[in-house]
Amino acid sequence: MNFNNITIIGVGLIGSSFALALKERGFKGSITGVGRREEYLARAKEKGIIDRYATVYEEGVKDADLIILASPVGQFEQIINRIGSSIKKGAIVTDVGSVKADIIKKIEPLMPEGVSFVGGHPIAGKECPGFDAAIPDLFKNAKCIITPSYNTDKDALQKVRDLWETVEARIVLMSPEEHDMIFAAVSHLPHVVAYALVNSITEMKDGILDNGGKGLKDMTRIALSPTELWRDICACN
Repeated sequence: MNFNNITIIGVGLIGSSFALALKERGFKGSITGVGRREEYLARAKEKGIIDRYATVYEEGVKDADLIILASPVGQFEQIINRIGSSIKKGAIVTDVGSVKADIIKKIEPLMPEGVSFVGGHPIAGKECPGFDAAIPDLFKNAKCIITPSYNTDKDALQKVRDLWETVEARIVLMSPEEHDMIFAAVSHLPHVVAYALVNSITEMKDGILDNGGKGLKDMTRIALSPTELWRDICACN
């Protein structure tokens, strides 16, 4: 593999599953988890998902060859502003966010000299958040959309592509704008509809959802997804 030290900012379902996927497939380097809650990160380390952790973001990224942004997309700009001066030259920053054009427009100008950004979006997940739901085969045979811009370094792009192929994802390249058009229709809009349906029904009468059958459960299942995550996605696309 091209990386010895990987830092994952946001040790949730996707970040944790990626760490487990790498470890199961022979990654011998170090994986650092970065986040706000020390107790949560300590538990992730105890479970063997990460090797180290940091709540001081600057400390968590300073030795990283690769930094993966796996927090809600609305936090990306703030995170890069915070860690930018601590990222070493030659490092690569990538993400797993569900929105691309707006994020890339904001993030690329913030990259320090010698640091490359490559946008990515694995089409995999569950409604259950957090590392307790993580599995090492989450990305196996799943698509991973990589969205190079005109500024994307070709070597960095290839390294990120190789990494996703290591966890057995199927790579699809497309522009950030095409990505956002497609996933607004097939992912973002369905989530908005599911949230709106649940909110409308619950406002009618307490406990009304308890009377719903399989059809309602199928339509509203994705409304169990983290609200902060989907709030940010919709705000950015």
